[in-house]
Amino acid sequence: MNAGPSLSRGAAGIALLHIERAHHGDGSWQTAHSWVKTATATPISTADTTGLCYGLPAIAFMLHTAQADGVARYGPALRNIDRAVAQLTHRRVARAEARIRRGELPAFAEYDLLYGLTGIGVHLLQHSPGSDALGRILTYLVHLTEPLHTDDGFLPGWWTEHGPHNRQSLGFPGGHVNFGMAHGITGPLALLARALRHGITVNGHLDAITTICTWLDTWRQVTKCGPWWPRWITRTDLRAGRPPQQRPTRPSWCYGTPGIARAQQLAGIATGDADRQRMAEDALLGCLSAPAQLSLLTDTSLCHGWAGLYQTTWHTACDAFTPAIEQRLPQLAARLTGSPGNPDLLDGNTGTALALLTAQRNQLPASGWDACLLIN
Repeated sequence: MNAGPSLSRGAAGIALLHIERAHHGDGSWQTAHSWVKTATATPISTADTTGLCYGLPAIAFMLHTAQADGVARYGPALRNIDRAVAQLTHRRVARAEARIRRGELPAFAEYDLLYGLTGIGVHLLQHSPGSDALGRILTYLVHLTEPLHTDDGFLPGWWTEHGPHNRQSLGFPGGHVNFGMAHGITGPLALLARALRHGITVNGHLDAITTICTWLDTWRQVTKCGPWWPRWITRTDLRAGRPPQQRPTRPSWCYGTPGIARAQQLAGIATGDADRQRMAEDALLGCLSAPAQLSLLTDTSLCHGWAGLYQTTWHTACDAFTPAIEQRLPQLAARLTGSPGNPDLLDGNTGTALALLTAQRNQLPASGWDACLLIN
């Protein structure tokens, strides 16, 4: 997205692997610290465009994973960074709330997981759960679920002004709405559910979860392989009442059934809705049982490939009613071979290596690194 420190690409993401290894004694803290120094060697952006995967919040998330065992390895510097992240949050929420009052459509980068307020909220829930900054993000997400009035009538408040590639497109006149964990509404759903599960709520919290779940129910497709959801829909699709795709696409964490199902499982658990939890688990199990879907995965990355599917399935299995999901894990772990061809976290070898650590240890990551995927 921009030059500078990034969690998804470069040293900050790579540092997460060495931090995780150091927590388990499989690597040294000296090595981990050298990667932290590399990640912070260039200027760190504090601009209002920064989020979980870029700039100051990315560095804050990285440094906090190094202190997951309670040892204040970066204490003085981190206190200043935490203050700056809180200030950034308040600025970003104020801009987003002003946009809502103007009745304008949002962009991905306002609310999504990778660059938006949901991603910053993930960091704050993990490392500053009692903060006013987190409360403001949750309140904003409640407001995001309120419908917006446009020339075409009412649209969901998270309907974006642009196409799926974060720019205006002739193929997406009037923008679109996205369902995926990385950029879509299931990211906010998962954050709201995780906060509720931790006993952190704001006014309208349950209503917001219900609104998102009702939307997902409206667009849920059912086949012999189980439920699935489109990646996105346009205004034309909305008027027609049917999605643009006729079958499930790649079962990736970022856009596919795994991330969408995990978000709804979390929502079901948090609200005590066992039916939703079972439906979400059925959706993931159906995806894992469909060779035609699995064949669409072509690399081992976290974002688009087998590592993301493994890590999401592992967390889903930990909470699942059915043992059938856990039984699929060895088959998925066997696919974590080969190399995506670059060292990055989301699209490269680092993410694959971290998923392999989970497969080998069969326990929660000591550093909490996978909070950045919103599946924990």
